[in-house]
Amino acid sequence: MDTEAQDTVERDRPPADEGRAGRSRSAVRPGRGARFRRRAGRWWRGLSLWQEVAVLAVICCTVLALVSAFLVQPFLIPSGSMENTLKVGDRVLVDKLAYRFGHQPQRGDVIVFDGAGSFTQDDASGNPVSRAVNEVGSLLGLAQPDGSVFVKRVIGVGGDRVTCCDKQGRLLVNGHPVDEDYLHPGDAPSKERFDIIVPPGRLWVMGDHRADSSDSRDHLGDPGGGTVPVDEVIGRAEWIAWPPSRARSLGRPATFDSVPPARPARPAVGGAHG
Repeated sequence: MDTEAQDTVERDRPPADEGRAGRSRSAVRPGRGARFRRRAGRWWRGLSLWQEVAVLAVICCTVLALVSAFLVQPFLIPSGSMENTLKVGDRVLVDKLAYRFGHQPQRGDVIVFDGAGSFTQDDASGNPVSRAVNEVGSLLGLAQPDGSVFVKRVIGVGGDRVTCCDKQGRLLVNGHPVDEDYLHPGDAPSKERFDIIVPPGRLWVMGDHRADSSDSRDHLGDPGGGTVPVDEVIGRAEWIAWPPSRARSLGRPATFDSVPPARPARPAVGGAHG
């Protein structure tokens, strides 16, 4: 065997590791993601400090707006109608998924809803730019909500009979007296007398500060008889987030636990005769 020729071939052949490394360097190219990251990094390093702050502020506001639009929205309390549960200037976090996926508002829930068409007349007038700015501000909890947005407590759901009042001055829900320990000190459950059966798919709502609340009682003569469509509920107020001294969760009061279910509607007596 020609050992000299074999030695020549072995010397000319590159080491195995070196050959693989050469092929790897020639075959592997940075992907689009890597190129984008490098370009973004160069762009970011070229920004001044104030430009970086501005970009981060825009990103944060965009994320907050998306979260507020679909998940949890901060809501600035504009009036004293829910005192002392909620006070003017409180910021509550509203769970916008609370009544999705088959869930329904329950008696005692504190809800935020759009009262256009039930508590207020539909009105699209006004400066569209100022409306848009106010809407963004309300999404971030920085501005008072639109005048058609309200926060109240659910007293009766579809089918319930809500009556004011028994001999002790208490509200009756399906004939059961309700002791409302959340009422503003010194307030009566209601000075107005009423007796209403809540239509299906609607809610009877009242403020906790009954002497300073424009609620279902004030709209008995309006379409819907003072009730609010469930479809117009924005979400359930879950937490007081601001000020820190008042931060706490908003639970459902136990006073409604013993309220019996609504009685089924009685069929109409009589009918058409052929």
